[in-house]
Amino acid sequence: MEADTTVDKKAIEAAILAKLVETGVIEDSLQLAASLNVSNTVLAGVLTSLAAHFIVELTVQNVETTVLTEAGEALVRDGSPEAQLWAATADGNKLVKAQLTGALKEGFSEAMKKKFVVYDKPTDSVSRSATSINDDVRTRLTAFKNGELTLEAKEKVILTKRKLIKDEKTKKFRITKGEKFTTEGVVKKQLDLTADMLASGSWKTDQFKEYNLETLGAIPVCGHLHPLMKVRSAFREIFLEMGFEEMRTNNFVESSFWNFDALFQPQQHPSREAHDTFFLTEPAKTLSYPADFCQRVKAMHETGGFGSIGYRYDWKEEEASKNVLRTHTTAVSTRALYELAQSKPFVPKKYFSIDRVYRNETLDTTHLAEFHQIEGLVADYDLTLADLIGIISQFFLKWGMTELKFKPAFNPYTEPSMEIFALHKGFNPPKWIEIGNSGIFRPEMLLPMGLDPKVRVIAWGLGLERPTMIRYGIKNIRDLVGHKVSLTSTRLNPTCDLQLEDAYDAAKFVKEKQKVQQTSSMQQ
Repeated sequence: MEADTTVDKKAIEAAILAKLVETGVIEDSLQLAASLNVSNTVLAGVLTSLAAHFIVELTVQNVETTVLTEAGEALVRDGSPEAQLWAATADGNKLVKAQLTGALKEGFSEAMKKKFVVYDKPTDSVSRSATSINDDVRTRLTAFKNGELTLEAKEKVILTKRKLIKDEKTKKFRITKGEKFTTEGVVKKQLDLTADMLASGSWKTDQFKEYNLETLGAIPVCGHLHPLMKVRSAFREIFLEMGFEEMRTNNFVESSFWNFDALFQPQQHPSREAHDTFFLTEPAKTLSYPADFCQRVKAMHETGGFGSIGYRYDWKEEEASKNVLRTHTTAVSTRALYELAQSKPFVPKKYFSIDRVYRNETLDTTHLAEFHQIEGLVADYDLTLADLIGIISQFFLKWGMTELKFKPAFNPYTEPSMEIFALHKGFNPPKWIEIGNSGIFRPEMLLPMGLDPKVRVIAWGLGLERPTMIRYGIKNIRDLVGHKVSLTSTRLNPTCDLQLEDAYDAAKFVKEKQKVQQTSSMQQ
C-alpha cells in the first residue's frame, strides 16, 4: 500500500502487537514505520492510543532525521525529472526547449549532464540520445525511503540542493509491552447503557468506560475582574470595617462651584486653568446651586470672616458656574458635608468615596488623564492632626503597609496639610512614591456650610492606581490601564487580599510587638 493513503490503523495496530509478541521489544519506531510503509506521524498516533490504554509502553527519544520532501515523494512516484524528459522523447519525438514546463524543464540540465538527451541549438529542439537509462536517483531515494539505504554525506548535499530531501527533528519510540498488553489491541468501550443493548443483551459482553467521579468539571468561560477593581473592592471593605459610610459619586460632571469655590479655592488658582482641568463646552454652565450658600462662599472669598481675611478679590459667579469634569472626589465630600451641615443637631460622621476623576495631565509612568481617587473623611468635634495621622496609619495598617512617610504640603482647602509617601518595592532599588494627600479642612470652607465652629473635618485622599501598582508589582501605569494591558495577566492575577504575601510583602514591615499581639488575639 502507499504511505499515508487509506491507512488501516487497525492493521497497523495488529502489526505492532504481532511484532511485540515475536520480539518482545521494538527498538526504533522510525524503522518500523518504514517497514510498514506508513509515515511516522500515523504510526505515532497509533502508538499513543495503545499507550493510553496501557497496552504498550513508550520511551521517547528526540532525533534528527532525513526525510523526503514533497518533491522527493513525487520523484519516487513518477521518476526523476531527467528520466521523465528522456521518456517524453521516445519514438524520435523532438521537444521545443522553450516550451518545456514543470518536471521536463526542471530535468533538462541533469538530462544533458547525464547525456540522456541532446539539444540542437539552431532548431531549439531536444531529442533522445541514449537508448536506455538507469534512473539512479529514483532507485536510491526509493531504497532510502524503505530504510534499505543510508545516504552518503556528499550525496545528501546534492539531494538537499535539489530540494528532494530535508533534515527535520522528530521523535522516535522504543516500544515494549504494557501492563495490560493484549493482542486484541484497543477495544472501544461503551460510554452509556442504551435500550438497544438491553434488548439485544450485548451489555453482558460489552466493555464500559469507567466513570471518574473525582474528576473536576470544565472551568466555565467567564469574565475576570481587572486588578483595579480587585483593589477597589479591598479598599471598600477596609472603609466599611472602620465604620465609614459610602458617599454618592455619580456626578462625573461637576460645577466649578462645588469642585473649587466651595473648597475655598480661589478663582485665580493655577489648577483652574485649561491646562490642568477639562472644561465642558456643552452644557457649559451649571443649572443651579444653593443661593444662600453661594453668597456665604462669595463673602468668604472676598472679605473673609470668622477671623480670616479671605483672598480679597472680586469673586465672579460666572466663573463658579462653569462645568468641568471633576478633578478630585473632594467635590463629592463638599456636597456630603453641606448636606450634613443642614441636619440638626450635628451628628459625627465618617464618609468615604472611590471613583473616577479627570486631570489634563501629561502621561508618564505614574500619571494618567483619567484615574481613580479614594477619599475618606471624619467630621467630629475637636479633631487634631494626631487624629488624622492615627486614622491614616490604621487605614494603611489594614492594607498591611507600614513603610509610610508624611511630608508637609500646601492645599488651598486644608491646613495643616501632609503628603503621604509609600515605599514601592517593585523598583530596584526601592523607591518612595507619593500615594496620597491629607489635611484638616479649613474653617473658611466649613463655616459657610453652617457647621459648628468646634467641628473639625480630617480627610485624606489617594489614587487607586498607584497602590494597585505596589500591590501587583507594576512599574508603569500604562501596563495597568490602556491598550498595553495583558488580558492573560488580568485573568491570572490573584484575588486582592491586601494582607497576603505578594509583590508587596506587608508582613516584613509589621513590628515584632504587633506580631505578638496579633498571635495572642488569634489564640484568644
